[in-house]
Amino acid sequence: MVLPRRWVVERTFGWLMHSRRLVRDYGRRADTSEAMVLWSMTMVMSRRLAKRRG
Repeated sequence: MVLPRRWVVERTFGWLMHSRRLVRDYGRRADTSEAMVLWSMTMVMSRRLAKRRG
């Protein structure tokens, strides 16, 4: 069943919404929006790794 794991997706969207550029849809092209999501997730993961390390 998919619903019990729905919180994982909602939590990830919450992390992504910390990026100012993703709060509004400024991109007119799909590849620009995709790049912003990838950049934002990279920032989330790098911060998480930095906390774990230091």
